Parts: sequence; C-alpha cells; structure tokens
Amino acid sequence: MASDEGSTALSRSWGSFAKTLYKSRQPPIVAVSVDKLEQAAREKLKDSPDAFLYVFGSAGTGATYAENRAEFQRWKIIPRVLRDVSQCNLETTLFGVKYPSPLICSPIGAQTIVHADGECGSAAGAGALGIPYVMSTASSRSIEAVAKANGSSPRWYMLYWGKEKDVTLSILSRIKKSGFSALVVTVDAMILGWRPFDLDTAYFPLTHGLGTAVGLTDPVFMAKFGLEPFPEDERLDFPYDAAKQDALIQAGDKRAIDRSRLGQEFYRQVTDTGKTWEDLAWLKQHWDGPLILKGILSPKDAELAIDYGADGIVVSTHGGRQVDGEISSLKALHRIMQSPKVRAAQASGKFTVILDSGIRTGSDILKAIALGAQAVMYGRPIMYALTLAGPAGVESQIRSILADFATTLSLSGFSNVEELRLNGAEVVERD
Repeated sequence: MASDEGSTALSRSWGSFAKTLYKSRQPPIVAVSVDKLEQAAREKLKDSPDAFLYVFGSAGTGATYAENRAEFQRWKIIPRVLRDVSQCNLETTLFGVKYPSPLICSPIGAQTIVHADGECGSAAGAGALGIPYVMSTASSRSIEAVAKANGSSPRWYMLYWGKEKDVTLSILSRIKKSGFSALVVTVDAMILGWRPFDLDTAYFPLTHGLGTAVGLTDPVFMAKFGLEPFPEDERLDFPYDAAKQDALIQAGDKRAIDRSRLGQEFYRQVTDTGKTWEDLAWLKQHWDGPLILKGILSPKDAELAIDYGADGIVVSTHGGRQVDGEISSLKALHRIMQSPKVRAAQASGKFTVILDSGIRTGSDILKAIALGAQAVMYGRPIMYALTLAGPAGVESQIRSILADFATTLSLSGFSNVEELRLNGAEVVERD
C-alpha cells in the first residue's frame, strides 16, 4: 500500500500535469476530453464494435445514464476568492487510510474485451499512482494476477455475493491473502439489467467464460466439478472473438468447452436474488476489513446500511446499466445526505459515503464532495483509456482528471478536500 509520505507527494503533484504538457509541447498519451477519449476508443474498437458497446451501453433507453450527467450539469459552482490556495492538497482519508486523492477506480468486469492486459492493465495504471483499485468478481483476470499487477498499491475487491457459502469463503480467503483491504458488495445487480445494445447483438462474453476468471481459478468452485483450477495467468486470446469460440466448442475443443460450461456455472453461482439485510451478519463475521455496500440510492437503505453494520456505502446507479429511468446518483446523494442519521454516522468517522456513476470531470468530483461524498468512483473513462494505451493510458487519464480537480478546487477557493466537504453548501447551488 502507498505510504502516507508517498500519498502526500503524489497529492501535491497533480496540478503540474497541465504545466508539463505546455512546457514539453507534447500532448498527453490519451485525450483529456472524455468525449474525445470515448470517440477514440470507439474508433480503436471499430473491428470489435460489440466490445465497445458492451462498455458504452446502458439499460433500456439510456435514461439513467443521461440523467446521471444531466444532474451534474444542474449544480453550479459558486467560487470564493482571495483565499490562500497556494498549497492544494487532495489527500483523502477513508477507513483510517490516507490516500493521494478522493478518486477510486470503479469495479468493471471483462476488461480483456478491450485490451489484452485487461484488469491487470488498469490495476497497473492505478497502482502507479497509488489510487485505490477495485477489482470486480466478473474480472477476466485472476485475483492473484491482478494483485501482482497492482503491486504494493491499495486495492479493494467488489463481490458479487453468490449462493454458495463455501465458494464465497474461498474468494474472501484469496483476496485477503492477495492484499485486498476492503470489500465492496454490489447489491443492485442480483440479476442483469435490460441492455439493448448487448441483446441486439447477443453479445455476452461470460457465455465463453470471459469475465469468470475468479471462479475458474478458485479451488473450491472447481472442486465441485472434480477439476483443478485454471492457471492464475490464463486468459482468452485477444481480441475476444465470439464466433471463434463457438467454432472451437462445436469442434470439440475441451478447453473451450470447459471454460464456457464452468464460466456459465460460476455466473449462475454469483447471481443470487435471495439475499436480504439479515444476511450481512454472516458476511461481516467472515470479513475483518471495511465492508461497503455499492448500489444504494434510497435514504432508507442508507440508514439500514448503518443499522446492519456496513462501514460505508457507494451511491451508485451501476453506471446506468441496471434500471432504466431511476434517480441519478448525484440527486440520490443529495437526498441521502439530508438524513440526520447518515450525517451523524459520517461525522462520527464510522460511516463512509462514496459516489459512483456519472463522474467525467474535475468539477464533477468537486460537486460530489461538496454534496457530502468523501470519495468518488471513476469507471468508463478508465476503460476507454485502457483500450487506447493500456496501463500508461489509465495512468494518464487518472492524472488528467485529478489535475482538473486540483485546478477547480483551487479556483473555487479551497486548498483541501475535507475543507470543501465541510463547507460544500456555500460553493454549490442547484438551478
């Protein structure tokens, strides 16, 4: 894990990103404009359009995705001036650990559909900067491989909480051994959302086992079928070709058949519609680090999270990929932070609130923190950067948005993140 000293040094260097570009006259590895970044990724994947749409797509009509962005635009910043912002510091403390900034890499699965390195690439890019990296249960690389790529940097694990306790216990054991310090439990994806882009092309990489590496390399899961785990560094060929995998299966290729069959079994295992609040007690009993619930949008659920002992929540719409037409993440955050119970728990240091879904710029980060979030998760742009330039692209994109945030924070009259959060009411206003 990055040291406090390293965290401080990184935190104070974000603002130099633009100066370095101007001085060197060399453009960044990937575009700083997320719109340009997205378009470049679309072009890069023009021979694999289904892969791009799998990342870009959202639920139904895309209303939730659009509303996530629209709500950020409704909130306006009211800068304060003639304040000393000569020392801008983005350091953020979460669950007692100091990080270089309030940015966290969102959990995203099946990343080898866009780059051969997949999650190892994004973990390496985040790891180079000490930014917390959240690995998904739907990863296309193993727990151990991702941990190795991430090095000594902070990493969390996002759990799709499955039906079989012995498999869950095995996964928890592996992530502890591999240095994952926090458990993020996704509670809004017990079934897959209605995603027209994927449905219209029948594109679902998990059909061929891509995105099930956690299961295929798990000794307890594989023992149920009398098999040894796949090697930790095994992955499907890049680029992923669904037709090629179908042909291999039709031709009787044993590895392709096993990967497909077992991958689909693992997917069924990790999708459980029967979990309730009462089940959290079992999970807490077997996990001794921070336990965070991702996918909270209702103030009542935020309060229940406190009641049932969660250490934090991620206010999230799953990137607009689950429910079409639901409340935006930022509006949900604003409503949740009106709860006296949530505010008191947060003020006590026993409850952490994180925002996910819709973050695209430094001003978005500022607005989220001003409305009460202690950190934000950053998703699709990381995938676009990975598509274009692998780990170096991810690192560049993270540097870019944090430099944007540092600039916006200073221009708004604040020198550190906590000062902004505690005085947010004076710096943002909704139209």
